[in-house]
Amino acid sequence: MKIRKEKIPVKMEGPGTVMRNLSGYGGMTVAFNELPAGTDFAPLLAGLKNDKCQCPHWGYMVDGEMIVLYNDGFEETISAGDAFYLPPGHTAKVTKDAKLLDFSPEKELEEVLAHVAKRIAEMGNA
Repeated sequence: MKIRKEKIPVKMEGPGTVMRNLSGYGGMTVAFNELPAGTDFAPLLAGLKNDKCQCPHWGYMVDGEMIVLYNDGFEETISAGDAFYLPPGHTAKVTKDAKLLDFSPEKELEEVLAHVAKRIAEMGNA
């Protein structure tokens, strides 16, 4: 089963941001995200356990760079060419315009995305 990046539906879009995802890959969601430098997920994850994403992600950084911060305080930089696994309990900030491919369990990702959508709506009304 394959799909071209351009065929993955756009779920969120904004200045310099295109987030595409599609479920149905053996219980996983495939995502291709383009994010500008300065994107900080922390405000969008506020209110989740430890204010961190509770969904694991497996992926590959096609281009760019981001810093990932974990519950235990460990911080690492993921750069172009890196394969990665982000366990539950992380947040990230994009430091160089990024393009990344990732796979996440459908149920956990939907819960996080619903929370993010709610936070975006709240922030827009603030």
